[in-house]
Amino acid sequence: MGLFGKKKNTMDMTEGNILKILITFAIPLFLGQLFQQLYNTVDTYVVGNYVSNDAFAAVGNTGPIINTLIGLFAGFSTGAGVVISQYFGAKQYENVRKAVNTTVLVTILLGIVFTFIGIAIVPFMLKLMKTPDEVFEEAKAYLSIYFSGIIGLMLYNVGSGILRAVGDSRRPFIFLVVSALMNVFLDLLFVIGFKMGVEGVAYATIISQGVSAILVMIVLLTSKDCYRLSVKDFKFSGSILLKIVKVGLPASLQMAVTAFSNVFIQSYINYFGPNFMSGWTAYAKIDQFVLLPMMSISMASTTFVGQNLGKGNTERAKKGANTALLLTVCFTVILMIPVMIFAPDLVRFFNKESEEVVAYGAILLRILSPFYVLCCVNQIYSGALRGAGRSTAPMVIMLTSFVAFRQIYLAIVSAVYNHYVLVALGYPAGWILCSLLIFIYYTKSGWENKLLIKKQEGVSENETC
Repeated sequence: MGLFGKKKNTMDMTEGNILKILITFAIPLFLGQLFQQLYNTVDTYVVGNYVSNDAFAAVGNTGPIINTLIGLFAGFSTGAGVVISQYFGAKQYENVRKAVNTTVLVTILLGIVFTFIGIAIVPFMLKLMKTPDEVFEEAKAYLSIYFSGIIGLMLYNVGSGILRAVGDSRRPFIFLVVSALMNVFLDLLFVIGFKMGVEGVAYATIISQGVSAILVMIVLLTSKDCYRLSVKDFKFSGSILLKIVKVGLPASLQMAVTAFSNVFIQSYINYFGPNFMSGWTAYAKIDQFVLLPMMSISMASTTFVGQNLGKGNTERAKKGANTALLLTVCFTVILMIPVMIFAPDLVRFFNKESEEVVAYGAILLRILSPFYVLCCVNQIYSGALRGAGRSTAPMVIMLTSFVAFRQIYLAIVSAVYNHYVLVALGYPAGWILCSLLIFIYYTKSGWENKLLIKKQEGVSENETC
């Protein structure tokens, strides 16, 4: 059958060359995430160059709030992907179908709830971050519109997660390209053409995300493979939902609490004023691009480990995780060097109005980017652990490192010597601790022998999806 299934829409990762499989699967993931980053990157570029510096700071200030709510759902999406990938690897295709229907139904219900919660918490969260008055109203307008269309983002993320779980990373990438290009066009139309400011940027984003959600749902509804979304079978499977929650809840708590803690970290950043806020915003956008290979390979390792443990092949699962780590380190170093060399030019691309903003952003890039290599360990091994259904340990470790330790560090630094460089170093300090703890757990816990799903008797190895 080759590397892909008959219809070339699924990938069996339980046999074949590990390096080739990881690269083949990760490339569309990387390209897809690259285009996904274009959403906010184009938003901030257009706002920074065609609206105002305050508007640029306002849009950049919204990240922790968006990520707090999205983090709650992202964990559920991760749990669903792990369960589906293990069922797929074990060739339990009826359970794949049940998991897909359960996942989409829960997503629709959560999307309705999250829309109302998101809009309601905007003023409170902005005040909690000590958002300066000069950017408060624009940040509020952007977030209110963004959350009104959040269900589109949720449906796309869960739909693409389902496709990735069965080895299809190609079509989610194609849909992201379509929506990202639409976002660019609408940003320029609404902001430059219609002079709508940050509201235009927000509307462009939710319309584009809605299109990507429609496309991925069409695939699930019309597919003839085992992951087809069936309207007549559109119901919960309680036992499968419990498995999803078992993996997803710890991941949700970790992502949401970490993002919420960044609300308080943002307040430390906001203390230094709009120019530093803008410099931090530019740094954060560049940072997201540098981390893309790492995140893509981490996602690939989750699916790889999930499928191989579903089949019972623990040694291959471990080899896949170690291969993924080596790949990630290589790509991260290759990207890190030019970022340090051309830091001012990269920052200037986002905001060329103020040399003070450029100076702040360049300093942040040159100080923090050498620490990216440390992130490879915690991202790849935590991805592998989630693929095995072991999401509680990564949650505890990451909350300890990224929330508790980082908040203590920042409280001490701000009290003793409140300098922006020391505040920024709170991030790599957390990365160091997290990588150390994740490495110890990964090598000592015997995680690969604790299976999430049971081997099902009577499953034909010749059955196809």
